[in-house]
Amino acid sequence: MRLVAADGEQIGIVRVEEALRMANEVGLDLVEIAPNSHPPVAKLMDYGKWKYENAQKARENRRNQSSTVIKEMKLRPKIDSHDYETKKGHVVRFLRAGDKVKITIMFRGREQSRPELGRNLLQRLAEDVVEDGVVESAPRQDGRNMIMVLSPTRKKSEARLEAEAEKQRRAAERAADREAELKAHADSRAAAAAADRPKKTRGRADNLDPDIDL
Repeated sequence: MRLVAADGEQIGIVRVEEALRMANEVGLDLVEIAPNSHPPVAKLMDYGKWKYENAQKARENRRNQSSTVIKEMKLRPKIDSHDYETKKGHVVRFLRAGDKVKITIMFRGREQSRPELGRNLLQRLAEDVVEDGVVESAPRQDGRNMIMVLSPTRKKSEARLEAEAEKQRRAAERAADREAELKAHADSRAAAAAADRPKKTRGRADNLDPDIDL
């Protein structure tokens, strides 16, 4: 086999027994890293440490990977303005969360003879959400439906960080409001207690100077 030292230096082609002896001498493991090579390639290494570092890298890669989810929103060609605004709001929310959105226009009956209704509606929606999404897949006919795909302008990781920052901001505002409410309540109780405290009635002697002999 071809043996590689722990520091990456090429030792050369050695017998398996010799490679095992060298590994024992330096207190390392003999790990086959390219079994399909001719001859196979093995390396002297701390296998436990190598396995741990690889697992750490895999976890970090999964953490940094932005898993894009495709949401779907279905509309009718002759949708009324209220329903349109509601569905547009959902589309914006999906895009701001970093997800793609598949827009499906569903045609029924004679509506199928007027595909321009679907294209006009999709174009209107794309223009309305241009700050949060861009057209990834132009409108296309798919049987009785017309489909368009919107992609978010921001990565999912960015959207997640922004959402977390907004969550912390709202929590701080709630804490400040709660603190102000408690302070106002305490001030109110103190004022009420002061109002209920009996006032001392001043008599004639209270107005006299004790150092003056009468």
